Amino acid sequence: MHSSSNDEGSGFGSFFRYHGWLAPGVRMFRRVGFPVKAAWICITFMLPILAMMLVLWSAERRDIDFASSERNGLRVVEPTISFINAVQHQRRAATAQSADLADTQAKASAAFDKLREKHAQFGSVFGTQESFNALDKAYQTVARASFTSDADKTFAAHTAVVSAALDFISHVADGSKLSLDPELETYHLMNFSVLVGPNYAEFLARLRGLGYVSVKTGEIPAERGKLLQQTRALMAYVDASVENSYKIGIESNPEVARQFDMDGNDKAREAFLSAVDTQVLAGAPTGDAATLLTLGNAAVDRELALEQQVRERLDVVLSERIARLQNAFYLQMFMSTSAVLLALYFMLSFYKVTMGGLREVAGHLEEISKGNLTTAPTPWGSDEAAALMLTMGQMQNTLRHIAQGMQDSSSIMRVSSMEVASVAQEISSTAEASAIDLEKTASSMEQISSTVQRTSDMVQSAAGIARENVTFATRGGEVIAQVVSTMEEIQVSSNRIGEIISVIDGIAFQTNILALNAAVEAARAGEEGRGFAVVASEVRALAGRSAAAAKEIKSLISTSMQQVTTGNRVVADAGATMRAIVDSATQIGDMMSEISTATSEQSIGVSHVGSAMQNLDRGTQNNVALVEETAAAAHALSEQAENLAREVGFFKLQ
Repeated sequence: MHSSSNDEGSGFGSFFRYHGWLAPGVRMFRRVGFPVKAAWICITFMLPILAMMLVLWSAERRDIDFASSERNGLRVVEPTISFINAVQHQRRAATAQSADLADTQAKASAAFDKLREKHAQFGSVFGTQESFNALDKAYQTVARASFTSDADKTFAAHTAVVSAALDFISHVADGSKLSLDPELETYHLMNFSVLVGPNYAEFLARLRGLGYVSVKTGEIPAERGKLLQQTRALMAYVDASVENSYKIGIESNPEVARQFDMDGNDKAREAFLSAVDTQVLAGAPTGDAATLLTLGNAAVDRELALEQQVRERLDVVLSERIARLQNAFYLQMFMSTSAVLLALYFMLSFYKVTMGGLREVAGHLEEISKGNLTTAPTPWGSDEAAALMLTMGQMQNTLRHIAQGMQDSSSIMRVSSMEVASVAQEISSTAEASAIDLEKTASSMEQISSTVQRTSDMVQSAAGIARENVTFATRGGEVIAQVVSTMEEIQVSSNRIGEIISVIDGIAFQTNILALNAAVEAARAGEEGRGFAVVASEVRALAGRSAAAAKEIKSLISTSMQQVTTGNRVVADAGATMRAIVDSATQIGDMMSEISTATSEQSIGVSHVGSAMQNLDRGTQNNVALVEETAAAAHALSEQAENLAREVGFFKLQ
């Protein structure tokens, strides 16, 4: 049970793991091709069929040979019966010293020669050589004897020859298997005409010879009388067997029985036996010997004729049996051969259809292995090969759909990879340009940082000068008298302040321009430049305020210079003007402090922008590297897509 469950649930290929008692055959058939398998199966089936056909042939041949041997036995029995009849006539003539003795001797000799000829033909087959030698010896004794007036001795010598001949017939019946006939009809025909009948005829012939001599001589010696009584008793005993065999062998078939005159035979026999009983066995011999002889000859001749007719019937029945057996044998052989040929035909048809299906499947599989998916197997029936072709057709359709999908996907992948490579190339170019712009922006920011630093230094110097102006203005109120002498110095200082303010104004304008450029570059940088844009905006605002303050200072300096210019004319108003100058100087100091603070903050902001630009530059460089890697990967993907397209292009779909 465990093996069976494993076999059922082990999936594909499990059949080649579990075989049980089929394992030897499965392993053997697994190593050979289908033709060898078919040959093994055919041989396995053919051997017992051929063996049965051989047994059938042997049995039929044995039955035919059996019946043929019986017919050959009849061919030996027939001349033996003729020889016995001739010896019986010779015995009668020799016993009665009749004139036809020489004629009967010649007939007996001729009959024995025919018997010898038949025995030479079949004796070795039947194994009757010993009994024939005994018959030959007995006959030669009679043939060489000179018959005397002792009738009883002469009769006994001839009777010994007849007995030897009857014994020879018995051996012939055994050797030819006549006595072993398997059918009831033919057995009784044989029993009547070969075994019992000749003995019965011999008993009639004995009564004929002994009775004829006794009536002719008018005396019956005691030994002869005893022999007559024994022969008459044996006839009564054998008569029941003869009648039974005739009844079964002949009378059981009315159509055949009409061909035989058993009634005439019985009448002749009864007439002779009645004469024997009356003329011989009733007392002293009486009557006419010739009449008794005539009745005896009629009874013996009719008995022998009937027996010969029965033997002919036996031969006909045996020949019919042989013909029937041969016909049955030929029919059985024909049917067996036809069945074998039909089996071979079906086996060849099975081999043809199976091998044809396998070759068809192999051909399509070979085409599939070559990438040709356009062929489609066409099954011609509904057997396993056709089912395999249908399954292979479904597999081809599936492979065709898969290959078509792979071709479409590879085409899309190739186009997409080319687009990705193109876009990556464009991004790489843009990133490289952005990196260059960032490098330029970073360089500009370094310059802005340097400029802002110088501006801060100059603003601090201007703040110091403004503080000195306040001091000077304060002292100017005290030393107004020295105004005239210091006006020129103030003129010079004012000119210098104007120049510084012009420089500050220019720096603020350049800062504003650089901040604007930085904002534009930050906007182009996108999300990574957002912080930088904020810082650039603050720098721009600071630059605007610096420019406004510088303009205001410039305006004040211009006013101061006008005042200084006109100071010489309005010395009288110097006190009031000095107070205004002190106030203005104080404001200038405050404004210069604010400018200094703003410049410091601007310097810090520019530093932050520079740091952000450096980070942005590093990020851009990394992006450039990543874009290059993406472009390389896209190029490799494009090559793989082309390779895949070439591989999939191996399949022919249309």
